[in-house]
Amino acid sequence: MIHVIASIQIQEGLLSEFIEIFKSNIPQVLKEKGCIEYQPTVDLTTGLPPQALDPKVVTIIEKWESVAALQAHLASPHMISYSKKVKDMVENLTVKVLGTV
Repeated sequence: MIHVIASIQIQEGLLSEFIEIFKSNIPQVLKEKGCIEYQPTVDLTTGLPPQALDPKVVTIIEKWESVAALQAHLASPHMISYSKKVKDMVENLTVKVLGTV
């Protein structure tokens, strides 16, 4: 199993629209072979140090059975369509693919 943490910085004023588009794609992603978990999250104010908050960032928490399943996900028609819809909303994207030790 692999874990994916994708942090997507959204342009000012477009967060709600981005989340709406993202959420509409979730049911298709969850049906994909190898998808264990796939959900968007936003920073939660807790007062815990050294937490860094950014109201423009959506962090996607994903779990996949394998790297091959993740690669198939990225090449799927619904992800290509999603990417086209949100490309002008995204300022920055960072991705971490992690394995359990």
